[in-house]
Amino acid sequence: MNGIRLPSADGRFRLHLPSTVPLPPLVAGPTRSRVFHAAAHVVADPLAASADSRAVVDWDSTLAFRRRLWEQGLGVAEAMDTAQRGMGLDWPVAAELIRRSAAEARAVGGRIVCGTGTDQLPPGKPHSLAAITSAYEEQLAHTEACGARAVLMASRALAETARGPEDYLQVYGELVRQSAQPVVLHWLGPMFDPELAGYWGHEDMDAAVEVFLKVVSACPEKVDGIKVSLLDAEREVEIRRRLPAGVRCYTGDDHHYPELIAGDGRLASDALLGVFDPLAPIAARAAIALDEGDSARFRELLDPTVALARHLFAPPTRYYKTGVVLLAWLAGHQEHFTMVAGLHAARSLPHLATAYELADRLGLFPDPELAEDRMRRLLRLHGVSS
Repeated sequence: MNGIRLPSADGRFRLHLPSTVPLPPLVAGPTRSRVFHAAAHVVADPLAASADSRAVVDWDSTLAFRRRLWEQGLGVAEAMDTAQRGMGLDWPVAAELIRRSAAEARAVGGRIVCGTGTDQLPPGKPHSLAAITSAYEEQLAHTEACGARAVLMASRALAETARGPEDYLQVYGELVRQSAQPVVLHWLGPMFDPELAGYWGHEDMDAAVEVFLKVVSACPEKVDGIKVSLLDAEREVEIRRRLPAGVRCYTGDDHHYPELIAGDGRLASDALLGVFDPLAPIAARAAIALDEGDSARFRELLDPTVALARHLFAPPTRYYKTGVVLLAWLAGHQEHFTMVAGLHAARSLPHLATAYELADRLGLFPDPELAEDRMRRLLRLHGVSS
């Protein structure tokens, strides 16, 4: 296999020698020592036209990818940020995605949680707390009717409307009390969505933590766990330490996940991570190591993946989805590199080239020759001879 010339951010080129030893296929049962959910991307249908500009999803490829996650023992976090929720995927399409994925999960016995928010409300105009609560309730009812556990996602509408912490406590309190089964509360930081700055009624993070924990402690028996996506490991450890007994902390920290999942000897985080979409084959093996009590092997497997994760989630962090879908295409999980809302153009060619190189070094491509060929095609499309 010949080397491939990859562009760097400084305008130069480097030669990469592609891997010839991919990770072998893995089939495993559900993880036991921790809950591992991969927030999964959606596969766009590039040949379908939509008169109203609504996202068109390739359902067969999208569901096939979820089956791959389940057969490796991972759970699926559906219709969340990784699936371009609020960045191309609207509520009607998300509702259909939840319905289809929940049915697939039942058929294969896979774990699933589903994002529940307020994105059916028109953007760019204020909404009352009653309207925001009603929007949440509509999505919560749909998710639970499909047989899935709900992840109460942060709401742009609530961030815009809320006058202070008391409004968050009111809305979330009503939702948690009426949920049919325990929910996951999701705190998505502004690095993932700038419109969520000041969530929980405070710009000050320490004050925001207090409000967040007050929501949890008000009705802990109705909270399965929290998902913390702040890219701040120390703060997550602090929050985790203060959770009521029985409430899980699902790390959403795509920069520090190995140490957070490994834990401190007393407490550990479970995982609900977008980076586990491309890292599934390694994450599944790391989970098996934990189940076998081999924490050293867990870190040996997962620590080398952090360089790729930090690259994918580099600022602007919200565009990490572009690298995730690129790697799915290079790995042969879909037949094209296009995304709903044209998000495949959100990252530079040097960024994508580095994502390919780092993933290849980890052995993430089942067919390295296919991955190399597709990367060469992408380079040629951009006028680069590789």
